Amino acid sequence: MGAGVSNWRLAQAVSRLGQLGVVSGTALDQVLVRRLQDGDPDGAVRRALKAFPFRRMADRILQTYFIAGGKAPGSPYATTPMLTQKGERGAQELCIAGNFTEIFLAREGHNNPVGINYLEKIQLPHLPSLYGAMLAGVAVVIMGAGIPMTIPSVLDALANHQPATYPLTVSGAAATEQWCSSFTPLDFHESQEPPAVTKPAFLPIVASNLLANVMIRKATGPIAGFIVEGPCAGGHNAPPRGTAKFTDDGQPVYGPRDVVDLAALKAMGLPFWLAGGYGSNEQFRKALELGATGIQVGTAFALCMESGLLPEIRQALVRKALDGTATVRTDPLASPTGFPFKVAALEGALSDAAIYRNRPRICNLGFLREAYRRADGSLGYRCPAEPEAAFVAKGGEPVDTEGRVCLCNALIANVGMPQRLRDGSTEPCLITLGDDFSGIARFCRNGNPDFTAADVIHTLLGVA
Repeated sequence: MGAGVSNWRLAQAVSRLGQLGVVSGTALDQVLVRRLQDGDPDGAVRRALKAFPFRRMADRILQTYFIAGGKAPGSPYATTPMLTQKGERGAQELCIAGNFTEIFLAREGHNNPVGINYLEKIQLPHLPSLYGAMLAGVAVVIMGAGIPMTIPSVLDALANHQPATYPLTVSGAAATEQWCSSFTPLDFHESQEPPAVTKPAFLPIVASNLLANVMIRKATGPIAGFIVEGPCAGGHNAPPRGTAKFTDDGQPVYGPRDVVDLAALKAMGLPFWLAGGYGSNEQFRKALELGATGIQVGTAFALCMESGLLPEIRQALVRKALDGTATVRTDPLASPTGFPFKVAALEGALSDAAIYRNRPRICNLGFLREAYRRADGSLGYRCPAEPEAAFVAKGGEPVDTEGRVCLCNALIANVGMPQRLRDGSTEPCLITLGDDFSGIARFCRNGNPDFTAADVIHTLLGVA
């Protein structure tokens, strides 16, 4: 769902109803500081930080970013430090506190489990983010868009407040070179005894039997099962296997090799949940018949009232589904990660070619930057969505910048916190939804574009 769409309110609503509410773990440091700069009008962030186990850290964050009454209209949000392999203290603190805040609020007022979802490709925040979520009692960690082989041992280490490392993908690195980020929980403790932490269950997202088998055999610890995500799911999709083929309008073509053999997966002995195209009661029942434990649903919840999407964006999208004009395109170029990315058509968004062309290229959040090896052996960072000249100066190929979108800024804009640009405009949004977008009318009553998380769950379960 991107950043802040599956927020604490949505995850809490789903968990209260007896299902697993899952928070999006992307950019929670930015979500935290922008809520504070907007004045934290409902007091939720400050309430969570009051429960945060590291008091001095929470006070530093509040003193730096909280603006009573909110920032002045038209003023930009304050910038925050970007994470690098060196692990800057201030940036790590924001990751710890941001993830703690979202999980704490999602768990508030009930005893049901809450999960969190991360993109493996966004590697630098993993360790402090996981630790923050675990401090708040996250029950399940879900991770896709990569091969999260070492997450089980990371969770073991963090549950015991022990140092952890995570391998980094570095472009241009020699085969003998190994780069990693590191994190030492005790460096952040403030004299008190470490709080009790429980290791969460880990569910990797897979799109092939091969990856599922590799995770079982080579992961650095046990996994609890799999999320099996097909190419019609929203967000990032796994690229098609084999020789790349495209439709006339440039979308990647998926074939038989991209279909998971569910009988073979079931024989591996672990539970699995099916994602992508299962957002109806009929498909839910089919998933169970195929041996799945359940389903993962994104698009329907992204468009419900508890979602973090701006109400005007959410309602405009639902109305498109109601009038039969809902369109989703699998864009092979939009994401700086190189993974295909689902883009929903919406007027005024970056899905509009004119809006995309008129936006100045800038990289000021940096979540999807790639690390690369400089000639002197040090690490540099570049993003194909940044200005072309800057990307090329860092050794990137000009062709890799074509069609790339700054997802970092766009996804934050989706939830009502767009950065103000130098020309006075604000960052445009970009919506990701799955192919189930066209069937959203099943959750609406009498053409009303507003429906709740409860409406989604009752419809999926076939409850009147």
